Amino acid sequence: MNDDYKGFCQLADLADSQDFLTQIRRHLHQHPELSFKELASAELVALRLSEWGYEVTRNIGGHGVVGRLRQGDGSRSVSLRADMDALPILEENDCAHASQNTGVMHACGHDGHTAMLLGAARQLAKTRNFSGTVNLVFQPAEEAGRDSGAQRMIADGLFERFPCDAIFGLHNHPGYPVGTFMFGSGPFMSASDSVFITVHGRGGHAARPHLAVDPVLIAGSLVMALQTVVSRNIDPTQTAIVTVGTLNAGIAPNVIPEFASLGLSVRSFSAEVRERLRARITELVTLHVQGYGGTVEIDYQQGNPVVINSAAETAFALSVAQELVGPARTIAPFGPVTGSEDFAYYLQRKPGCFLRLGNGEGGAMLHNAKYDFNDNNLTVGAAYWTRLVEKFLAQGATGT
Repeated sequence: MNDDYKGFCQLADLADSQDFLTQIRRHLHQHPELSFKELASAELVALRLSEWGYEVTRNIGGHGVVGRLRQGDGSRSVSLRADMDALPILEENDCAHASQNTGVMHACGHDGHTAMLLGAARQLAKTRNFSGTVNLVFQPAEEAGRDSGAQRMIADGLFERFPCDAIFGLHNHPGYPVGTFMFGSGPFMSASDSVFITVHGRGGHAARPHLAVDPVLIAGSLVMALQTVVSRNIDPTQTAIVTVGTLNAGIAPNVIPEFASLGLSVRSFSAEVRERLRARITELVTLHVQGYGGTVEIDYQQGNPVVINSAAETAFALSVAQELVGPARTIAPFGPVTGSEDFAYYLQRKPGCFLRLGNGEGGAMLHNAKYDFNDNNLTVGAAYWTRLVEKFLAQGATGT
């Protein structure tokens, strides 16, 4: 360890921040904001960062906020990212900090991600136990899917305005013990595409189906046919998912409608598999519908790409967690994770690592109306980010 560093952050160093961070997290949970509408959340973040001495830049790619702190004469720089937006879900939790914005809730834990990074911001400003530059990126609209907050911040010059040698981010992970860190090098989280299919038939009377072309029948058959796309077209050693999430048709039981619509979610972990899925879904749907005498419109929308963690940064991030919480509370390799993340766009531009942090066993899953971020993770995450910055910016640190 360099003589300029008396020691890197420990869990105990953040113990007295628990109440403070819990208050922030629960305030954010009570006042959730949807993608592209995170005005109050961004203002809370910006005010805190300014209070602690950060150089604060607002309105990057929408309501994005970056806090920059320089210390010493170190030439290295590192970026950490937290997301701020909530989801259009009616919360079912009966707790004092439940959402006060009806139909909107933090069902993915972005309130916790923001609070943890603010905890690290406060600790780093207090101790300044580093030499170099740290950029704290508070991102809007991660949940947007397309034209997301990451894409908008990059387009708004994020990496040109705030250069960094590497970027790191994390997401909480229900089903694993609190304070357990999970890592995977290479493809870690899936690409996510959406497909919107409209089947056109010929409407008619339910009692005279021979005079109609029934889009409900076609759609029902199509649901089953789509289940063969992965099982009969993708190498069994590859991971891929095709899920029919929506199916809508008709308004009356005695009427054959004119059309039916389906919505698909498609997940993959390589460019080759992603393209194969697109080609086969398009071909199968077109020919299947035509075989029943109908016509079809297909709107195939590519969403987030694959999250690909770089090897050196992942090894470095893992070593920080092992030092902080011990090897027994780290899992590597972990994954693949079939959820998607727009953090992938950052990793297309910079080396880095996106990791997972256990949110506890037995609780609700992500995007569930009963989900809640586990406040016991707040100081764990804040200490982790603090230590990672200190080590990354120390002389001779690995991870470049």
